[in-house]
Amino acid sequence: MKLGIIGLPNVGKSTLFNSLTKAGAESANYPFCTIDPNIGIVAVPDERLKLLGDMYHSKKVTPATIEFVDIAGLVKGASKGEGLGNQFLSNIREVDAIVHVVRCFEDDNIVHVDGSIDPMRDIETINLELIFSDLEILERRIAKTGKAARMDKSLAKELALLERLKAHLEEGKPALSLEVDDEDEQALLDSYNLLTAKPVIFAANVAEEDLADDGANNAGVARVREYAASNGSEVFVICAQIEEEIAELDEEETAMFLEDLGLKESGLQKLIKASYHILGLMSFLTAGEDETRAWTIKIGTKAPQAAGKIHTDFERGFIKAEVVNYRDLLEQGSLAAAREKGLVGMEGKDYVVQDGDVILFRFNV
Repeated sequence: MKLGIIGLPNVGKSTLFNSLTKAGAESANYPFCTIDPNIGIVAVPDERLKLLGDMYHSKKVTPATIEFVDIAGLVKGASKGEGLGNQFLSNIREVDAIVHVVRCFEDDNIVHVDGSIDPMRDIETINLELIFSDLEILERRIAKTGKAARMDKSLAKELALLERLKAHLEEGKPALSLEVDDEDEQALLDSYNLLTAKPVIFAANVAEEDLADDGANNAGVARVREYAASNGSEVFVICAQIEEEIAELDEEETAMFLEDLGLKESGLQKLIKASYHILGLMSFLTAGEDETRAWTIKIGTKAPQAAGKIHTDFERGFIKAEVVNYRDLLEQGSLAAAREKGLVGMEGKDYVVQDGDVILFRFNV
């Protein structure tokens, strides 16, 4: 999974990126301090892996990962080259979802590029820049497809979709909200890799005092939540400065620190939950002496396709999947004991993999 972090300058983007990835991206009180897109890989915390790894005495425990891409703060006119411009928008075209950091805190020491705190104005500014950037790509695509359609009538359907999509964006609506007629149109829409076709997770960045009640008394957070609810987006509340402090602590210290603040989970955990939810993802597990590992798949994935995540040969030569829920496996202490209790299922090609399944694939190539 790959997530792109965007937002205006000085909203806490790079501070959040630093804390999530501990990658040390430069953070400063002026726009454009992130010159190149910063990329960080983060392990997805998963208690199940540790427990299974201990049970099997695994030589290696491999969690699922998320790749974060942090780009320079965007400003009005970014799509036309203002600030550091459109070059950075291209760096997030490959991501699965966008994390839009919105400033919901007052601090006279940290300047706001527009002079005041207004989360909805900031969201609109970024949305327009993403739309303008997408329109530029669409216009090139329309010109190319229109020319080719004169010779190839089969391109007429795509040209109609492109024109419909362009009109939709020009109304200020994201590509994600365009209603498509069928799977073919959806496949075409996906192939354009438009920024506004990506799901959005809003990170409402608040002051420390607003963190314990999850921003319940912050008017800016309330407006972001209302907007997200009407646009099918996710929201989570963070204090980027607190996340930066958490990043310096070990696991035990983090748990104590969160407890002192009255928090149940860190910003990273909130973000992972939101991203898995909005992208419809889950994890199945493989466990053994050599390696215990988490594999991220779409909810609804069938056993052969899940096997293909490990190796294409596993999908091609799929025979059966030996499946046990991780809780049952841990309670019984071994796969053999779980088999004896009838807790292990031998599943075929139509089995839909469930979150927390521990699977041993049988295949023949």
